Amino acid sequence: MTLKNTTFLDACHRKEPEHTPVWFMRQAGRYMPSYRQIKGNLQVTELAKNSQLASEVAVDAVTRLGVDACILFADIMLPLEGMGVWFRIEENVGPVMLNPIRTIDDVNALESFNPERDTGYIGDSIKATLQKLDDSVPLIGFSGAPFTLASYMIDGVANKDLVRTKTMMYKQPETWKLLMEKLTKMVKDYVCFQVKNGVHAVQLFDSWAGCLSAEDYEEFVLCYTQEIFHSIPDVPKIHFCANSSALIQPFQRTGADVLSVDWRVPISEVWRKCKEVAVQGNLDPAVALAGGDFMERKINSILEEVKQYRGHIFSLGHGVLKETDQINLGQIVKKVHRGTKKRA
Repeated sequence: MTLKNTTFLDACHRKEPEHTPVWFMRQAGRYMPSYRQIKGNLQVTELAKNSQLASEVAVDAVTRLGVDACILFADIMLPLEGMGVWFRIEENVGPVMLNPIRTIDDVNALESFNPERDTGYIGDSIKATLQKLDDSVPLIGFSGAPFTLASYMIDGVANKDLVRTKTMMYKQPETWKLLMEKLTKMVKDYVCFQVKNGVHAVQLFDSWAGCLSAEDYEEFVLCYTQEIFHSIPDVPKIHFCANSSALIQPFQRTGADVLSVDWRVPISEVWRKCKEVAVQGNLDPAVALAGGDFMERKINSILEEVKQYRGHIFSLGHGVLKETDQINLGQIVKKVHRGTKKRA
């Protein structure tokens, strides 16, 4: 079947779309009353493992917002369960590790990941989501990147300093290398499993890599991200990192087709530093929460900044904040579509 709306994929390939495509990270989430109703008392991981409910919330967001792409409803931590990593997700905290990694023995004890065995429900969710989408828009699959997954596993809980993670990286290079190798293999298997089941693009979330200097990123992280992107067949590859301004040029060498950046870096700066890539972003999620005339001005500013470039995907610079009114997101979509629609 042929997709009815190809604007997202066109932009990924730096073709000229009918309008600038829009989608949002966490576009299916707790800011939506319908999501809260479907989720009920389920934990996020329970919802993600229920293929019918996960596909319902993913497609419901597309329908209500009018966005140009759907993203699989899942959590970056889920495949770690197949490696024997246990965690709980706490409200307003995020993942909390129950068996954090501290030594090379901990790394050696990690189990081998098998996507069919350990995340078969993700394959079911992809198929159910595609069926509900009925070729209306592309479906984006995703995974956490090795560094970000390692940071949760080592530090035990998300924090901006990642002292334990960086200490292991500097003081225990053999332990770090082994852990990154194991995570890289898992991520490769996981994302290729998603592609096999029908996703149209893949986004790698390296949300915490922005805490690194460019030198450290190139020494301790880059080769693993490159290995993952080089293993993904035939679909656009998106690399996302928050607080990424210092790492833009190393990111280009990852092999990503699209660089997804936050609001701290002028989006045109990405194109000045990197050629032959598409760029995704980068409205501040707090602006989407605020709405009103200020939001309108910020949207106009971004569209003006990028109009000379090809390959822009309009998005927030991070996930939708839970207090956001979904009406604001719908207004963003309509304004970007109207402001960039190509005249016949």
